[in-house]
Amino acid sequence: MARNRTRERTAAAVAVVETVDGGLAELIPDRERPRGWTLLIDGAPQSHVDLDDPAHLSFEYQRRLGHIADLVAPPNRPLQAVHLGGGAFTLARYIAATRPRSTQQIVELDGSLVQLVRRELPLDTAARIRVRSTDARAGLAKVQDGWADLIIADVFSGARTPAHLTSTEFLGEVRRVLGPGGFYAANLADGPPLTHLRGQVATAAAVFPELALTADPTVLRGRRFGNAVLLASDRELPVAELTRRVATDPHPGRVEHGRALADFTGGAAPVTDASAKPSPVPPPSVFR
Repeated sequence: MARNRTRERTAAAVAVVETVDGGLAELIPDRERPRGWTLLIDGAPQSHVDLDDPAHLSFEYQRRLGHIADLVAPPNRPLQAVHLGGGAFTLARYIAATRPRSTQQIVELDGSLVQLVRRELPLDTAARIRVRSTDARAGLAKVQDGWADLIIADVFSGARTPAHLTSTEFLGEVRRVLGPGGFYAANLADGPPLTHLRGQVATAAAVFPELALTADPTVLRGRRFGNAVLLASDRELPVAELTRRVATDPHPGRVEHGRALADFTGGAAPVTDASAKPSPVPPPSVFR
């Protein structure tokens, strides 16, 4: 794809606008943080990064993923983490800052986006982060059995999660790569009537014995389109502590678990490769 790169002046810094494989990427400077940046793809916010403080998580769903990263193991213990979907590498930077000596793999299909982020928002050279430009499922297939303590899936193409990353077969690969007691966390997006979200919970329940779901209460009640974070594992989850952290966020959320989460699925069937569909298209009002 031909690359069209321009720079636009803002009052605070220089915004970077560049055509990448997935559309038009914009890096917008944060007026309140001298080295803070927001990544947008085709106008949809994807990531926020503060190069001076990589432990700062601005987006609501990224804060919840950060809570999960905090709870997967005792504080300061290095992790082996796989990030499916790169964005601006926000969660990988967070783990590198909060858990030094962690070893991480980022799998991001959009190679030109990876180049843009590496150039404009460089990673700490001391961080043990490897970036692969390939499809998320194909990249996961190359990771050895039981390698990961944490797998984070945050993959969107045109603001939709691709169908092949929504099935029991895909989650079977996730479980293969997770070590005993490892956590899988997925950023999901849906709106009323929450058909996609209910199906994803049912799909995870077919593969993992322990699940939790966290989101804004209005999203869980099907009143608006938004993000929800699904957590799955083969061990008991730290639901009480996750609930406490989510409830004290700047935008408080709710955690569903156990019977309440089973009831939430409403009898939805697990998704297979044969029946998989991408997540729904967000309404235009979401990004206004």
